[in-house]
Amino acid sequence: MKANFNVQLYKNRKNVWLVSFSLCLISIIGMLICLKSTSIKAPLNLGLDYTGGTQITLERSCIDQCITLNTSDISNNIIALKNQDKNFSSNTSPNLTRSQIQLLDNSNLISIRLPFLSADQSESVVAEVDKSFGPFNNENTSVEIIGPSLGKQLLKSSIISLLFAFFGIALYINFRYDRRYSFLALFALLHDIIIVCGAFAWLGYFFNVEVDSLFAVSLLTIAGYSVNNTVVVFDRIREKSLIENQLSFKYQIDKAVGATLTRTLYTSLTTLLPLICILIWGGSTLYWFAFALIIGVVTGSWSSIALAPSLLSITSTKKLD
Repeated sequence: MKANFNVQLYKNRKNVWLVSFSLCLISIIGMLICLKSTSIKAPLNLGLDYTGGTQITLERSCIDQCITLNTSDISNNIIALKNQDKNFSSNTSPNLTRSQIQLLDNSNLISIRLPFLSADQSESVVAEVDKSFGPFNNENTSVEIIGPSLGKQLLKSSIISLLFAFFGIALYINFRYDRRYSFLALFALLHDIIIVCGAFAWLGYFFNVEVDSLFAVSLLTIAGYSVNNTVVVFDRIREKSLIENQLSFKYQIDKAVGATLTRTLYTSLTTLLPLICILIWGGSTLYWFAFALIIGVVTGSWSSIALAPSLLSITSTKKLD
């Protein structure tokens, strides 16, 4: 038997709006601070996927099976070059803390992504990694330059994908319901995206956390998840308005949210559990991807069961008393 909670959403709508407005304001402030920052100069701290850089690929020379390495150990050794190597002693030398390390093929291959390096700087990085984590097969060592134009194209593609997702969602909901529902679903989705971006803006400003192509994937995933929950709530509201049309619209919304609250919370919980597992055991590559999805699931659930229905109540032409 499903439990229907006695939700008083309309009565507490101003508190809902205050929470959402505060989170969005903090997020926008964070993105503006990053935009004005001399080191970031963008609403988010863009990673090497978007800005370009140098990619170094090293193949380990192991007799049987290579010993498993830790990406943080490799990263720390590269960062230490700032104080140890003359090629990185100048003030204009690249920021080595932005290194991205990936271990491939059971740690047989090491992929290192860094900001743009000169030939001497690349040799210093290879020599340092070889000294601590070698030996390597020098014949298969590669140093590639990823130009900024490729990063700009990837950023453009990410933004276009997100806009097309917004357009497709609006078209579907407008066809399924009406323009009012479509606008509020997009408004709730924009609310979720702003909060996730704001969280990463603050993380980028204080902890140098960068966003990469996986962050764009997480935003598209969040968009689908958020709208799915919102559509379920809207569908129940429409159902209540047909069955219990003797009640005022605000009570129909409260009843509909109460009827879907358990379903939304259970869905969010079962989604969060594997994401938390990825966050803990998924490694450094998937850490911030999972973190973004966790924020998106939480904010998406909030906007679906609180923000969107509370805004729907004030757009109705029906009497609310």
